[in-house]
Amino acid sequence: MADKETREKRTTARRVFLDPSSPPTRSVIRVVLILFLLLLLFVGIVAFAYLLSSLIFLVFLSIFFAYLIDPLVRLIRRPFKERNIEKIMPRSLAIIISYIIVFTILGFGIAYLAPIVSEQAKELTKNVPSYLSSGQSRLNELNKRFRIPEETQKQINDKITETFGEVGSYLTAFLLTVVSYAPWLILIPVLSFFFLKDINIFRILFLRIFPSGRWRARAELVLEDVNKTLRAYARAQLFSCVLIGFTCTVGFYALGLNYAILLGILAGVLEFIPLIGPLTLGVTATVVASLSVSSRTGLYVAIFLIVLRILQDYVFYPRIVREGIHMHPLAIILCVLAGEQIAGIPGVFIAIPLVALATVIYRHFLEHSGTTGVFAGWLEPKEIPIVEIKQ
Repeated sequence: MADKETREKRTTARRVFLDPSSPPTRSVIRVVLILFLLLLLFVGIVAFAYLLSSLIFLVFLSIFFAYLIDPLVRLIRRPFKERNIEKIMPRSLAIIISYIIVFTILGFGIAYLAPIVSEQAKELTKNVPSYLSSGQSRLNELNKRFRIPEETQKQINDKITETFGEVGSYLTAFLLTVVSYAPWLILIPVLSFFFLKDINIFRILFLRIFPSGRWRARAELVLEDVNKTLRAYARAQLFSCVLIGFTCTVGFYALGLNYAILLGILAGVLEFIPLIGPLTLGVTATVVASLSVSSRTGLYVAIFLIVLRILQDYVFYPRIVREGIHMHPLAIILCVLAGEQIAGIPGVFIAIPLVALATVIYRHFLEHSGTTGVFAGWLEPKEIPIVEIKQ
C-alpha cells in the first residue's frame, strides 16, 4: 500500500504544467524591439516637425481657413447643382465669390471697429503708469494694515515688479511673433484657394497610394473621418471665438469695465489659442479691472470669466463639436504644453488637431486589424497543452 502511494506521488511530481496566461518570450522580445523602433520613429517625427514647424503651421492655418470658407462655397453652388447647371458656377468662381464676400465683411468690420479699438488701446497705454502706481499704493496700504515687515514688503514689491516685467516681455515677444507672420495674410488665402479648388485631386492621389480593395476602402473611411474631425474643429473654433468675444464684450460693459471692446476682441482672438489664450485673457482683464475701476470689479470680472469658461468647456463646446474631437481636459492641457515645448506658438495651435487625427487613425487601425490594441495580438498567450512526463 505504501509503495503504491509513493509511486503516485512520484508520477504527480514529474508532471510539468505550463501556464498559458504568460506570453512567450519571443513575443515579449518582439514587442520590446518594436517599441524601441517606434520610439526612434517618434523622435524622428518630432525633430522633423520642429525643423518644419513654421511650414506645418502655415499649411494648418490654410487648411483651417479652407474649412471655414467651404460651407459658403457649397451654399453658392447649391442652387446651380439643384438645377443641373453647375457648369455656370464652377467651383473656382464660387471660391472667388466667397472670398469677396468674406473679405468685404471683414473690411467693413475692421473699418468700423479699428478706430474704437485704437482709441481704447492708446488710452490704456497712456494710463498704465498711473494704474501701476495706484496698485502699488493699494499694496502698501494692505502691508500697513496687516503689519508686514519691511523686508517682506520689499521682497513682495520686487517680485511683483519682476512678474510685470516678465509679462511685458512675454506680450512684446508674442506681438513681435504675430507681426512676423503678417506676410501669411496673403499666403494663407492663396494656399486655401488651391486646397478648396483641387481637393478631389488630392483625395484621389492619396487613395491611389493604397491597393484597391480592403486597404483603399479603409483609407477612404479614414479620409472621411479626418474630414469630419477637421471640419468640426474649424467650426467649433470659429463659433467659440465669436461667442466668447461677443459675450465678454457685453459682460465687460455690464460690469462697468473700461476698454470693453478692446478686451472683448482680445478675448475672441485669444480663444483660438487653447488653454494659454483664455488664461492670458483672464489675468489681463482681472488686472485691468482691478487697477482701472476697483478691486471688487476685478473680483466680479474673475468670477464672470471663470463661470463663462466652465460653460464654454462643458456646455457650449461639446454641443458645437458634436462629432470629431472628443478629448479629456487633461489630454488637452498635456497636448498644449507638449506642443509649446516642441514648436512654440505654432505647436500650441496644431497640437490638439494632430492628436485628434492620430486618435482617428489609431481607431481605424484597430478596426482594420481586428484587435483591441496594438500589441494585444502579439502578447496574447497561446493555448499550450499540459505535458505529462511519465516514467
